[in-house]
Amino acid sequence: MLRATVGLVEERDEEQEDEGEEELRDGGVPFYVNRGGLPVDEETWERMWRHVARIHPNGEALAKEIRGATDLPKIPVPSVPTYQPTTTIPQRLEAIQKYIRELHYLTNNMPGVERFPLSFKSQFSGNHFHHIVLGVHSGGRFGALGMSRREDLMFKPLEFRTLMDLVQEFNGAYRGYWHTLHKVKIGQYVSHDPHSVEQIEWKHSILDLDKLTKEELRKELERHTRDMRLKIGKPAPPSPTKDRRNSMGSPHRGPSSPIRRISRVERRPSGEKKVLEQKPSADMNGYQIRV
Repeated sequence: MLRATVGLVEERDEEQEDEGEEELRDGGVPFYVNRGGLPVDEETWERMWRHVARIHPNGEALAKEIRGATDLPKIPVPSVPTYQPTTTIPQRLEAIQKYIRELHYLTNNMPGVERFPLSFKSQFSGNHFHHIVLGVHSGGRFGALGMSRREDLMFKPLEFRTLMDLVQEFNGAYRGYWHTLHKVKIGQYVSHDPHSVEQIEWKHSILDLDKLTKEELRKELERHTRDMRLKIGKPAPPSPTKDRRNSMGSPHRGPSSPIRRISRVERRPSGEKKVLEQKPSADMNGYQIRV
C-alpha cells in the first residue's frame, strides 16, 4: 500500500509539473497556432481549448458548451466545378464563372488583413509581360494572393518581414524563368467597406528597378510602407446614404459649375517631384473593384 501511495503521489506531481510548464510556456498570452500549417491540426486545437478553459472564468464548461453546440452556422464553401466528357465549352465557362462569383469578395470581411495591389513588368526574349497580385499584410508580416500559371508567381505565405523581402522573393521567382523584372507598381491599402466611394490607388509608387540600387529600392519600399500605415489612421470617406445620393444631383457638371482641380505631388524614385492634376472623380454609381 505504501508503494502504491507513493506512486500515485509521484504521478500527480508529474501531471502538475506538466501543466505548470505549459502554463509557463503560454504565459497567459496569445501563442502561435499555425506552426503546423492550415488547416489547424488536432493537437493545436486541443491546446487552444485548454488555453480557453484555463483563462476563462467559466473554465471547461464554456469549452464543452461551444464544442457540443449543434446549431452553429456552417460556412459555405464553393465546390470546385467538375465536368463530364460531354460538357460543352459554354457550359464549362459558365460553371467557372459561377464558382468565381460564389467566392464573393475573398478577404473583404477580414479586418485584420490589409490588402494592396502589387504589379510587375518583366521582359523575356524581347517581349514585355505584366502581372498583378494582391499584396496582404497582417500580424507584422507581408504575403500575397494571386493567380498564375507559375506556382511561385502567385501565393506567398505571410512570412515576409518587410515589403522589400516580398518584392525580392518575386524578383527571384522571375529570374528563375529567365525574366528580367523592370518595374514594380504598388498601390495603397484597399478599404474594407464594400460600399466605399474611395477610389482604389493602383500605383501609389512606381519603382524602376533598372535605375535604383538595392539600397535605394529598400528605402523606397520602406517609405511606401510608412505611407500605407499612415492611411490606416485616416478615416475613409463615408459611404453616401440614399438621401445624400439623391441630393447630390447629377454627377455631370454644367458650364456654370467648373470642376475644381486639386494638384497633388507624386513621389518619384529619382527624388524629383512632379505636380499632377487630379482627374475628376468618377460617377458615384460607377463600379468599384473590391477584393
